[in-house]
Amino acid sequence: MRILICGQNYAPELTGIGKYTAEMAEALAASGHEVRVVCAPPYYPGWRVGEEYSAWRYTRELRGGVQVHRAPLWVPARPSGVTRLLHLASFALGALPSLLRQVPWRPDAVMAIAPSLMSVPATWVVARLAGARTWLHVQDYEVDAAFELGMLKGARLRRAALAMERLVMRRFDVVSTISEKMAEHAVRKGVASTRVFRLPNWVDTTAIHPLERPSTYREELGIPPDQKVVLYAGNMGEKQGLDILVCAVAALAGNAGITFVFCGNGPARAMLETHCAGLDNCRFLPLQPVDRLNELLNLADIHVLPQRGDAADLVMPSKLTGMFASGRAIVAMALPGTELFAAVSPRGVAVPPDDVEALAGAIKRLAASPALRAELGAAARGYAEATLSAAAVLSRFDARLRALCGEGAARPSAGEPRVGDELPANVLQPEKVE
Repeated sequence: MRILICGQNYAPELTGIGKYTAEMAEALAASGHEVRVVCAPPYYPGWRVGEEYSAWRYTRELRGGVQVHRAPLWVPARPSGVTRLLHLASFALGALPSLLRQVPWRPDAVMAIAPSLMSVPATWVVARLAGARTWLHVQDYEVDAAFELGMLKGARLRRAALAMERLVMRRFDVVSTISEKMAEHAVRKGVASTRVFRLPNWVDTTAIHPLERPSTYREELGIPPDQKVVLYAGNMGEKQGLDILVCAVAALAGNAGITFVFCGNGPARAMLETHCAGLDNCRFLPLQPVDRLNELLNLADIHVLPQRGDAADLVMPSKLTGMFASGRAIVAMALPGTELFAAVSPRGVAVPPDDVEALAGAIKRLAASPALRAELGAAARGYAEATLSAAAVLSRFDARLRALCGEGAARPSAGEPRVGDELPANVLQPEKVE
């Protein structure tokens, strides 16, 4: 089949949505499909376009068997509510010419990745023009999250944004999300349950696995063998609740046996470094190469996953899959009844999102109990192998995509109404400027 994917984030971004979109596209190409992607140049999580890429040029490259079309993107130096909207709008406008150029290619399926929702309507229109089936994959409910987290405000704006989101979502043949609660949320937004598909984020359990020796990062960071390492690795942004984690770091500063390591980039990194400047129990690392990810995750005796309570069930932290696969103990901030709590609590420790004392207490308790850490780590690893392996998840995805496009069913004509239409080379190698 010919498959067109539109998503703002893509490889070589090492974390977040771009990583999963690239792995998805490359898995489809490896299965024999012809895959093209329209995306932006890499900029996340540092909010800065990669040195080998241009923010303003249209380029094309072949990466992992996938033809990747890069569209212009404006990246704000300091992302906020308004500048984020302009940032997303810049990609929606920049991606439109690249998407329209794919119509003569006649894809069988067109897939949009949300966020960003702004580019989704154009993706749907292109699918209609090409006579393709449509698939929307929701990684985050960005509209809900933006208002719940206070990044956007205003009752009228919220009603209008949610109405537009519902209108768009109902038009797609399939709407997939990464968790059960997010799937239920799609149904509440008016998507027929028969068109909702759960597509959880996955992990390569052969690449990420427990090590029988200490991580090489211990020696590089000068962390003694008797120290218990609490690791936060990932984006440092507004949805992570890192302010609570900083308070827990301060509360445990007198505990000589615990060292915190923060790895990653993002808008909140400067705040973290400022608040931890006078503390001896912290280390900082920039985002690390993907080929060292297993070493990094095995640095942890305890993984910590902060999360703001007002973002519950609107997002599911993508970093959680790697934590599970590493076979280390996990402490997550999650409330009972949320999917994050359901995922972590049987094989980790869940504490209330805004409770510094509970977070610090859970870390201290795990640091003092090797047996409990081993028990929880083994349970986490078993869960990753049984439920989250890339082979299992992506094979289900491929099967559903083939069924959608009906290998054996008639291809829809361009513009033909269908379900949901009731409402009118790991190195950048630009081939040419489009």
